[in-house]
Amino acid sequence: MASSTSLTSAPAPAPRRVAPAVRRLLGRGPGRRAAAEENRAPWRALRHRDMRLWSAANLVSNAGTWMQLTAQNLLMLQLTGSAAVTGLSLSVQAAPGLLLGLIGGAAVDAWPRRLTAAASQALLALVGLLTAALVVTGHLTVPALMALAAVTGLIATVDGPACSLLGNDLVPVEDVPSSIALGSVVSNVGRVGGTALAGVVIGWWGPGAAYAANGLSFLAVAAVIPFLRPHPAADQHGRPAARSFGSAAAPARRGTGARDGLAFFLRRPRLVALAVITALSGVFGRNYGLTLAVLVTGPLAGGAGAFGTVSTVLAVGGVAGAVLAGRLRRPSVRLVGALAAAGAVLQIAAGLSPRLWVLLLIVAPMAVVESVSDTAGTTVLQTDPPAHMRGRVLGVWRTASTGWSLIGPPLLGLLMQLAGARGALVAGGVLIAGAVGGGAVLRERRTRRAQEARTSGVPAGAGPEPAGPAGVPAPGLPARNLPAQRSAAPRPAPVHENADTACAPAA
Repeated sequence: MASSTSLTSAPAPAPRRVAPAVRRLLGRGPGRRAAAEENRAPWRALRHRDMRLWSAANLVSNAGTWMQLTAQNLLMLQLTGSAAVTGLSLSVQAAPGLLLGLIGGAAVDAWPRRLTAAASQALLALVGLLTAALVVTGHLTVPALMALAAVTGLIATVDGPACSLLGNDLVPVEDVPSSIALGSVVSNVGRVGGTALAGVVIGWWGPGAAYAANGLSFLAVAAVIPFLRPHPAADQHGRPAARSFGSAAAPARRGTGARDGLAFFLRRPRLVALAVITALSGVFGRNYGLTLAVLVTGPLAGGAGAFGTVSTVLAVGGVAGAVLAGRLRRPSVRLVGALAAAGAVLQIAAGLSPRLWVLLLIVAPMAVVESVSDTAGTTVLQTDPPAHMRGRVLGVWRTASTGWSLIGPPLLGLLMQLAGARGALVAGGVLIAGAVGGGAVLRERRTRRAQEARTSGVPAGAGPEPAGPAGVPAPGLPARNLPAQRSAAPRPAPVHENADTACAPAA
């Protein structure tokens, strides 16, 4: 019996050794592979309670915003009967972002973030409810609607960067790409849902009800904000300690004015490069609603239904790209440039498509690349600057992006008049790919020269040391000085795999 017992009990430790390995292989255990996969999960930002609460509130707010925008366009058409005046109202709402984006960003840096976001949401709610009251009582006029649109745009210059940075405060820095990708999905779902709900709400209760619903959605967000708490590991690169709701801004900040933000932005090579890439892509590569509409209904001889199919494929590809972008951890400007170049190549192929089905095969990866590029670029924009400068950097970006959003469609329309839809797509793709490639070559040359200068002990940009032939010190220069200077020189820093990290963030 003893021997029988020993034989039956001998293999017992084996399952204990095998089971953890099997669990690691299946991703169910605490192994490194499972942990790494969890850290790269697209929706990892939702692990945090505050982000779940914030995303739910934003979904409601986005739906309300698109309901109001639909109602605003309908109201303006009803009051004026002019599509041009309706378009003008949208420009009036966008104008504060172009003119006052810098000031709005400076305000976000100077004021407590949660208090700023809650106050701006409450003001937007007041504007929506006031407009609803004017509609219901029959006192809404075109000048009043224009003024309310301008006020909405003015508040948005502060609300946009405040809410963007507040969302990033709720997760650790490595989860910021997931947070931004999640925000993109929430925005797209809110857009579809809000536009659909607008038709129902306006049809049953009129446009005033859409404004009232949007006002209530802003109040819901404002009510949620005081309960949000920044994540303890929100940023490991100089973000000030989390402040309580309504507390004063951190003291001893250097440069709190709008011009300081612009100067910082222009001194940051990677941010300038990001702006150039995004501007070129935004003007010549992303107005697919215009270029593909002309291509489908013109050279490809399709109708409105065919363009609707193309638009659906673009939307699905955009959502798929947002899911894929959620797996990013620390994207770089180099990645954004590579994605822009890839999108440009796909755009050239789309312009040369001989048939509609070929175009449908191309537009799906186009949308995926665009969505991933947007998330990567937004992540760099919101995490590269030090904490006390991020609001102003977003303010600079809002001003610049509003500018190229306004000039892009007319410029692209002129290009299509001269070269046609195919020519505009091909020319735009060549321009984007050429600019990205040229910038990469210049960057590589500058990096190589800097490395050579460090290796030789000569600072980059400095002239040669006063020495004679074959490195012999010039007359009057002690021979011991040259080795001393070289030995005191700091060792060359290793080059990071991302070329755009050569300029380290300020503390």
